Amino acid sequence: MKVMRIITRLNVGGPARHAALLDEGLEKEGIQSVVVTGRVGGEEGDMSYLFSERGKSPVILPELRREIHPLLDAVCLWKLFQIMRRERPDIVHTHMAKAGTLGRLAATFARVPVRIHTFHGHVFEGYFSAFKTRFFLSIERFLARRSNCLIAVSDHVRQEICRRYRIGSPKRVRVIPVGLDLEPFLRFNGKEGTLRAELRLSPHTRLIGIVGRLVPIKDHLFFLEVAETLLKKRQDTHFVIVGKGEEEETLKRLVRQKGLSHSVTFLGWRRNLAEVYPDLDVVVLTSRNEGTPVSLIEAMASGKAVVATRVGGVPDVVQEGLTGYTVSSGDLSGFAAKIELLLDHPDLQQQMGEAGRKWVTERFSKERLLQDIRTLYQELLSKDKGAMP
Repeated sequence: MKVMRIITRLNVGGPARHAALLDEGLEKEGIQSVVVTGRVGGEEGDMSYLFSERGKSPVILPELRREIHPLLDAVCLWKLFQIMRRERPDIVHTHMAKAGTLGRLAATFARVPVRIHTFHGHVFEGYFSAFKTRFFLSIERFLARRSNCLIAVSDHVRQEICRRYRIGSPKRVRVIPVGLDLEPFLRFNGKEGTLRAELRLSPHTRLIGIVGRLVPIKDHLFFLEVAETLLKKRQDTHFVIVGKGEEEETLKRLVRQKGLSHSVTFLGWRRNLAEVYPDLDVVVLTSRNEGTPVSLIEAMASGKAVVATRVGGVPDVVQEGLTGYTVSSGDLSGFAAKIELLLDHPDLQQQMGEAGRKWVTERFSKERLLQDIRTLYQELLSKDKGAMP
């Protein structure tokens, strides 16, 4: 079996980790793999080290970009077609929207037997104008008919894809939850003190953190509103923002304008997040839209209670009242109240942390993901390779 995996870019986030884990894990089982990707933008964190650290070099196509560019997209399509004709993969598996579009088109022209696309979320809400969204939907519906299988990373994403946006028939969309290497996070138990020492914080300071790209869809502006609300009532709180992105300077300027510089710290990208989560009292997510929130899975594996906006695939990860709380998007008072509830009840934090560790270990392990994907590949290849289900 030979798989060509195509991902738009290896920027910091769930799709890059997902692709790297599949590539490494399946190669160990004897499945040949070719990885094709574009370049990471200057304002984004780069996770290509997930490949280089084990001596693998993905094929880089500079023309493979997130933005629409007719000329570059045409060149990229031709290059993908040439690579497929040379490598002759049995399966082309794409990740992220642009790679999914060009990769599946090229695979169709190259007569690749099996074509799969993973929806790690979707870009049909909160990203583009209504016109662009309708355009992208028409493309996805067209490509769905030329895909052997569409993978949704959660039940919620599957419902959105099939019912709300009418992309693909339900029998062609398979739910395969995200899988992660959770061992580094499970290894830590309790507060380690490294982050608090770095920030020179008192052991009594309550630390609230958010991890993710600094982009509009993650809504860090709402996070700062939550911080401002809590700081008016509690002087024992400090807030950390882990990540980088296009909104970084805007957010830093807002922190200065609000006089929050002593209470909000920007940590930038941290490769070893397993050393960050243990010092946080509560981990939050304020996104307007999500597929499967990797930061919440990592936080729960680290034994942390979480508070998040109730959007996208978040309810598929957070067990309400058991591993954390979800709040309607934009509910400032409700979001702040849930954080304060956890800060006031350390026993509840511990209880939720223990439940969260058990939950994510059972549902989001890399071993389960590798087994699910391997089984799917074998199932699709065992059928008539050119036939659609």
